[in-house]
Amino acid sequence: MDIFARLKAAAAPQWASYVDHDFVRQMGEGTLPEAAFRTYLVQDYLFLIQFARAWALAAYKSRLPADIRAAQAGLAAILDETELHLRLCARWGLTQADIQAAPEHQATVAYTRYVLDCGAAGDLLELHVALAPCVIGYAEIGQALTEQIGDLGNHPYREWIGEYAGEAYQGVAAAARKHLDELAARSMTEQRFVDLAAIFGQASRLEADFWQMGLDHS
Repeated sequence: MDIFARLKAAAAPQWASYVDHDFVRQMGEGTLPEAAFRTYLVQDYLFLIQFARAWALAAYKSRLPADIRAAQAGLAAILDETELHLRLCARWGLTQADIQAAPEHQATVAYTRYVLDCGAAGDLLELHVALAPCVIGYAEIGQALTEQIGDLGNHPYREWIGEYAGEAYQGVAAAARKHLDELAARSMTEQRFVDLAAIFGQASRLEADFWQMGLDHS
């Protein structure tokens, strides 16, 4: 069992509240209101800007070239991810300037600043544990929804689901999971695992709050 699997098991209720959230279920069923998805998508773009800063912080916190390259790859993946958001939002007539001018909701601020604070106050391992629910969790959600739906065909959220179930993003998540395991092998003790599980659980809870924000503001 790798460190990510251990963290999920240790924070099982928080993880379940995230990956089995009503927002995710409704998206899979194709019944998620477009207004909820639109609110989420705009906020997620703002969210990704802050996460890009977190990946930049990971590079700063790194002491080995391999860790810096991992942060560089994560940052590049985040910036690529924003292109999906811009493409989907353009269908509603929203420009990049419109999205960037949108105020951040409380759930967006709470989650992103929590991750940045973990990185600023802690070490590289703590930062990557805080990032993991988003980076790796989206790949698991995308894959699970694809298996549930089968042929995405004319599914209203096929592009979003296909993006995170796709080979490119699955590769990003697999690399992040492998790197997290390497970091844990260097500096994790069993005593420290308790603190790391708490960080993971809080980040997962904040992910669930982020989904809920989309439903509440729809």
